[in-house]
Amino acid sequence: MKPPTTTASGEDSLIARYFRPIASDPGAFGLTDDAAILKSMSDDIVVTTDALVEGVHFLPDDPPDTVAQKALRVNLSDLAAKGATPAGFVLTLALRAADDAWLADFARGLGADAGRFACPLLGGDTVSTPGPLMASITAFGRITPGKMIHRSGAHAGDRVVVTGTIGDAALGLDILRGGGVAAIFEGDAAASLTLVQRYRVPEPRTALAQVLRDHAHAAMDVSDGLAGDLVKLCAASGVSAVIDVPAVPLSQPAARALSAGAVSLEALMSGGDDYEILCAIPDEGFEAFAQAAAAAGVTVSCIGAMIAATSPPQFLDAQGRNLPLGRLSFSHF
Repeated sequence: MKPPTTTASGEDSLIARYFRPIASDPGAFGLTDDAAILKSMSDDIVVTTDALVEGVHFLPDDPPDTVAQKALRVNLSDLAAKGATPAGFVLTLALRAADDAWLADFARGLGADAGRFACPLLGGDTVSTPGPLMASITAFGRITPGKMIHRSGAHAGDRVVVTGTIGDAALGLDILRGGGVAAIFEGDAAASLTLVQRYRVPEPRTALAQVLRDHAHAAMDVSDGLAGDLVKLCAASGVSAVIDVPAVPLSQPAARALSAGAVSLEALMSGGDDYEILCAIPDEGFEAFAQAAAAAGVTVSCIGAMIAATSPPQFLDAQGRNLPLGRLSFSHF
C-alpha cells in the first residue's frame, strides 16, 4: 500500500480510513512506507497466497466481512497444513468503486480475524478494476528450520486422515444458489445457516499446526475437493491410497442431504472449499495423533491407508466395491 503524499489521494485516504487501524504490527510502519519488515527470529518463513474473485470464490451479494474472513482464512489453512504459525499478511484489493459501507464491513471482518489468529496486516495495494471484485492475500508463517510438512513424504502403510467434516461448503453454495439442497432444508434455518457459513467462513485448523509437525509424514489442506486433493498428495509422495468412503466424515446436514438424494457422494468429495486438513499419519502413531488433535479441539477421522503403488487412489463403498468417481475436484480451467 502506497505511502501518502502531501495531498492524500483517494487511495491513500481509503487506506488510512479502513486499513491503517488494523496494521498494528510495528513492521507495517502504519502503512506509510513502500514495504514492511517481517522479523525471521531464526525461523523458516513459509509463504502462501490465494486470490478470491467475485463470482468464482464468493457470490456478489456475500456479506463483505465474510469475504474478508474467507480471503484470510484460506491462506491460514495452507499455513496450518504446513505446520506453520501465522506471522502476518499483505492484501491486494481490486475494487470497482470505493464503497464506504462495503469497505467498512470488509475491514471490520479482516481486522477481527487478524486479531483472532494473531496474523497482522503488513501492507499491500488497492487498485480499481472494471471487472469483478478481487481480494488476494499473501500470508507468511514461521516454522522451525527444516520442519515444514510437504505434500510429499507419505509412506505405504500410513493412515489417511482428515479433519472435521467434508462437503458442507459445497452444500452451502448450492443453498445460496437456490439448488436442490435448499429444498431439503427449507424448514430448517439453523442447518441451512450452518452449511452457508461453512462456505462463506471456513475454519482454518491453525490449532493443529504443532500436532502436524509432531506426527504427520505429509499434509495439505482440502481446498479443491477431498478426492482430487488426495490424488495430488499421493502423486507428490509416489504412493497410492485405498479409501473407505463410508468412513469419510459427514456432518448431520450433509448426511441428511445424501440420504434424501439431494447430493451424491461424488459431489461431497469433489465440491471443494472444505479447508480441512488431509494428512498421512504413521499407523503406529495414529492414536497419539488423535489424542493430541482432540486436546487441540480438532476432530480427526481415519478414512483409509496409503499403499505402495502408482495407480490412482481407490474409493471403496461399504461392500468393498470400487466406487468410480467421474469428477475428483473443482478446477478453474
